[in-house]
Amino acid sequence: MCQTLSISGYVSLIPSAGVFAAYMLLAASQFPAGLSRFFPRLSTAKSHDLFRMSVGKEQHHVIAVETNADNDDDMAQLSLGKLSLNLTTSQCQLESIKRLHDSLDPEKDYLERSACQTAAGRALWNHVIHDPLAEVFAGDVFLRRLLEKVQRDLEKKGRETAGVMMAVRTLWFDARLAEALARFNITTGHQVVLLGAGMDARAYRLPILNNCSVFEVDSAKALHLKESILQAMVEAGERLPALQAESLNRVAADIATDDWFEKLKVAGFEVHLPTVWILEGLLYYLQDVCAMETLKFIAQNCMNETVVLADFMNESSTHLAHELKTHFYFHSDWPEELLPNLGFSQVKVSQIGDPDANFGLINDELNLFHQIRRISRHVKADVDGKPYRRLLLVESWAS
Repeated sequence: MCQTLSISGYVSLIPSAGVFAAYMLLAASQFPAGLSRFFPRLSTAKSHDLFRMSVGKEQHHVIAVETNADNDDDMAQLSLGKLSLNLTTSQCQLESIKRLHDSLDPEKDYLERSACQTAAGRALWNHVIHDPLAEVFAGDVFLRRLLEKVQRDLEKKGRETAGVMMAVRTLWFDARLAEALARFNITTGHQVVLLGAGMDARAYRLPILNNCSVFEVDSAKALHLKESILQAMVEAGERLPALQAESLNRVAADIATDDWFEKLKVAGFEVHLPTVWILEGLLYYLQDVCAMETLKFIAQNCMNETVVLADFMNESSTHLAHELKTHFYFHSDWPEELLPNLGFSQVKVSQIGDPDANFGLINDELNLFHQIRRISRHVKADVDGKPYRRLLLVESWAS
């Protein structure tokens, strides 16, 4: 599989923060709006519900982000400090974990660093994602950088979304996963495959996986870092979160090789069982042939109900790769036309801000995501030639 793709030339099996950064750039250049527009519901939240962790320390206390907002509405929303972390008491301050993160080489270990950046985005939005390992997987450096950026944007009344895209994307995958498991005809024997797991912690944070065998597929280097962080927590006397999944198997395999599916079966994957495949932040880092073969292979090699959850970039979004100093390859403006040709009979496409991809986080009708979703995907650019960049959230079924 995917033999045309060189391992050294792609950012593959980690849900990167590249899309997170891409949409921050996009929001800064289109539809200017103050940050308060993106959080209309959070101003009514109770402070004790905003940020808790279930690992290690009993509870993290929210630190308010100070700002020079000019009106009472802005201050009411921002003074709660939703987008903040208490790094003083965070487990990412453990010296052994800091050493692991500090050991990453910016050039050689860009895949692992990208996974940590994604974890930082989830940690920032932990009041809605509830990831017990996001902080420790992210590490001190990435968390501080993200918090500093948010504070700068707040002080300048920045026009970016401050990671709301990351929160909505994560919650969309969670919700569609739950719906897919509920639709399966049997109550036991479900499987979930995280293809490109990175620093994903769903096996630890989603009770809906209690009857599921979970498989995390990623490069040996990425999985080694993940397991080393967890081991460092144990050795430091910290309590790991309880495993929510029935079982968890980590499979060291690169999707660019031709044996990742065989390794998955050796680890216990059963082709005849209903399975949800999660391809979050993966496809657009693959060369076109590899991405198409991966999707087709999944559809053709599973013998029972099969669901693939994935996010697709449109073509315009891939052009941000140079600006973000990363690599985007595969894209599809019309996944609902592509996927049936690869073996998927049911396809549903959503955009961030849609009713099923909102989660009460994107209510302002004038913000970036609502503006774009109202414009036909046939329209590639605005009247000034500025391209419309989209992230499409896709649920597809094969049986």
